[in-house]
Amino acid sequence: MKEAVQSAVDALKRGEVILYPTDTIWGIGCDATNPDAIDKVYKIKARDLNKPLLVILDDDRKLNRYIKEVPDVAWDLLDHSDKPMTIIYPEAYNLAPNLPAVDGSIGIRIVKHDFCEAVLRKFNKPLVSTSANFSGEPSPKSFEEISQRLRDAVDYVVSSSIKAGGNRASSIIKLGVGGQVQIIRK
Repeated sequence: MKEAVQSAVDALKRGEVILYPTDTIWGIGCDATNPDAIDKVYKIKARDLNKPLLVILDDDRKLNRYIKEVPDVAWDLLDHSDKPMTIIYPEAYNLAPNLPAVDGSIGIRIVKHDFCEAVLRKFNKPLVSTSANFSGEPSPKSFEEISQRLRDAVDYVVSSSIKAGGNRASSIIKLGVGGQVQIIRK
């Protein structure tokens, strides 16, 4: 796994888009601070630019690097969640300008997956993470379900011997500046 981690980090440093296993399903992603790489993700997926992408981090202590003020309720949600959960936070910063939603919010998931955690620690920046499919198509439940066309479109593909942590996307919860909670996806 060490070589796969280094190869993924090298690709990310070059501004490339990678296909990689996450704590949920296989995803495509890039450096969340690189606007050109983010544009490539949108182009590969044929995704509407008004549909934001999410970010993964390896440690919740890094949230303050990218969210101006983490709502108190977020810490409770993170402490009590027993499955992958993406939280949409208000007032993102220190990310590429084309990454947050129009309202300035950003979805962030703290991953619990050996490969992702190792890449994130070594790269020391957040990663974009979006399902490894074209917009409007079902999310793949395994590497084998990822279309060859998508595999060919990315710059680097992590070995399929490294497995994703599950076979479904994370739940999504949106938090407002005043602590409002909205469940987007269970």
